Amino acid sequence: MNRISYLAVLLALPLAAGTVRILQTNSAGDNVSVIDPVTNKIVGEIRGIEVNHGAAAAPDGSRYYISNEGNSSLDIVDAKTLKVTKSVPLTGHPNNISISKDGRRVYVGIAVAPGAVDVIDTTSQERVKSIPVKGSVHNTYVTPDGKFVVSGSIQSKTITVIDQKTEQPVWSLEMDLGIRPMAFAANPDGSTKWIFVQLSALNGFAVVDFATHKEVNRIKLPALPPGKAPFMVGGNESHGMAVTADGKTLVVNSRLNSSIYFYSLPDLKLTGSTEVGKSPDWVTLTPDGKTAYVACAASNLVSVVDIKSMKEVTRIPVGEVPKRNVTAVIP
Repeated sequence: MNRISYLAVLLALPLAAGTVRILQTNSAGDNVSVIDPVTNKIVGEIRGIEVNHGAAAAPDGSRYYISNEGNSSLDIVDAKTLKVTKSVPLTGHPNNISISKDGRRVYVGIAVAPGAVDVIDTTSQERVKSIPVKGSVHNTYVTPDGKFVVSGSIQSKTITVIDQKTEQPVWSLEMDLGIRPMAFAANPDGSTKWIFVQLSALNGFAVVDFATHKEVNRIKLPALPPGKAPFMVGGNESHGMAVTADGKTLVVNSRLNSSIYFYSLPDLKLTGSTEVGKSPDWVTLTPDGKTAYVACAASNLVSVVDIKSMKEVTRIPVGEVPKRNVTAVIP
């Protein structure tokens, strides 16, 4: 059976309850790879989205949302057929995206001056608002409790925190370096405790206290061992982070070192590392927090890493220059 026929058979099968998929965008192509984390095989492809960047999944598993840099649109994909059903025009060139906890809003970072977060209503499938922020936006996030939307700008070096209900900025923090990827630690009541912030030209991350709006720590990743040459593509040495569902482990990429590092939470102690493909650019975790999927942009593959053993278990070839990825759960 050829690859196309194999994919057709897989797509025709019903999804089991709680099915998990890893959506892997390929920034130098027009396809998004759909990975089954049980088999670590590609089981589908979303085609026709030129220079696809960010991805998000509806909580009910019905749709995927992909930012389309080629057309400056948010493309809406039927999760069963993997076909684009609508392209929503944006106010400018997009980067990464996020989705509200209830699935009613998608927040798109607009990566051109003066900077904005476009808001798409997923019921009407239309852009309903554009929230002005300081500087072009690299990434957007929704906090673990769903109460805030957070954007980061490389250009203005500014984090902007937006109230999810009012869709208005409530506070911001200007840092000394450009804002790259972020991740979040939660308090016992579910509210946001810290923002972990990767910064331009820093092989590491800063820690921002969400309550005081101040940086409280800055951690540099370990230097390469003697004899190993650094590798990096692009303008950031450390790009991509994720926190396990139990809140006990922070996973941090190093493009400079072609490795990922593990820090225990809340003490932020380094517990180990794993060498992966070249230029790890993003990471997403399975819902059980056991496995990391690391997009390696310069190797055109996804490294699959067992978090407990801190060992790479396999590599999945994907499309050209894989960057952002996200975990989707189909109830």
